Amino acid sequence: MFDRTHLTTLQSRLDELPRFIQVISGPRQIGKSTLVRSALINRHSSFVAADEAFSQEFDDFLAPTQSLQIPGVQPTEQWLIDQWLRARSKARTLPSGENYVLAIDEVQKIPRWSEVVKGLWDADRAENFPMHVVLLGSSPWLMQKGLTESLAGRFETIAMNHWSYPEMQEAFDFSIDEFIFFGGYPGAAQFIPQEARWRDYVKSGLIKPNIDVDILQMTRVDKPALLKQLFELGCGAYSGQQISLTKLLGQLQDAGNTVTLTHYLELLSQAGLLTGLPKYAGNEHRRRNSPPKFNAHNTALISAQANYTFEQAKSDRSYWGRLVESAIGAHLINDAPINTALSYWRESPFEVDFILTNGHELLAIEVKSASGYAQPEGLEQFVKKFPSAKKLIVGPGGLSIIEFLSTPVQKWLQK
Repeated sequence: MFDRTHLTTLQSRLDELPRFIQVISGPRQIGKSTLVRSALINRHSSFVAADEAFSQEFDDFLAPTQSLQIPGVQPTEQWLIDQWLRARSKARTLPSGENYVLAIDEVQKIPRWSEVVKGLWDADRAENFPMHVVLLGSSPWLMQKGLTESLAGRFETIAMNHWSYPEMQEAFDFSIDEFIFFGGYPGAAQFIPQEARWRDYVKSGLIKPNIDVDILQMTRVDKPALLKQLFELGCGAYSGQQISLTKLLGQLQDAGNTVTLTHYLELLSQAGLLTGLPKYAGNEHRRRNSPPKFNAHNTALISAQANYTFEQAKSDRSYWGRLVESAIGAHLINDAPINTALSYWRESPFEVDFILTNGHELLAIEVKSASGYAQPEGLEQFVKKFPSAKKLIVGPGGLSIIEFLSTPVQKWLQK
């Protein structure tokens, strides 16, 4: 069992008196449920899921007023209330000074979940009831929507993201090349020796539910085919490249407009799949109207859809270079501190792969995947234009890719 650092944070909060709802946020299949179950070991607790038939402590003799979640049936507000009241009754039997924990998975699937939780939580706080509540779900967008609409000031978040290279290396003995190609999905790691099986797992077990369930079933999307095509092109032909949305529309089969594409790209980003990085510019209007640079949040999303095997990808220097750059971009997306903006810079013929801004800190990063290149001119031109900027080369002639992917992004901003 490999424990992510978030486990210690959650455990320490559950050791305190209940003051806030604990929200575990992050994309699908990164270990949120596993983390919570680990934190509940040796604690008085219940773990229930809105998409499962029964809780882990199913009781054949539930009171007639209590409801069960039936597979394939929309979960109800009453089910949520019943689970909460049942946990309350168990908490009341505990000795003084001991806390109970109720963890609710896939909570976003319950209608009006945030309003129901608000009412129940406020009632508990009114009597200082000793019960912690942990919420988690597979739709980051819907989770955030419910939290901001009804639960402001009542929760604190433990933000999880895709697994880093050090985590995949320690847990699964990944080499740096394996991480660049196969990415950071722990559930897919077991299938790497069988690449066809690995590819099928990522497509059917990760990509499809992310789009078909977490986005399309939970959010209004008028043109689902357009959203899927945007994802496929963004993680395929245009990964690591800038392209105007107007030009992209000409390659999509379903009709749409740039406003629709911008909205769909935001949904894909919130789901932890694909981001369109803006161009760095002093003028906000120019930034909004610049072509986005596509970057997947996990390189597995690129490799699973490509016509390259692991060995073929490594032997194609141009393709491998794009994959390396995408891996660096994914690390920046997943690990950048709160309130850090990530973008790229281009003033033809000069460009810089990634620009990070955090307060007064400005960092320009250029990625090199092979030796033999001259000093990147884009970095020099950027620093001339923005003298306060720091610069960093990742790859041959600069910081090693392993060291960069093994180091928190915060460190490079502060150096």
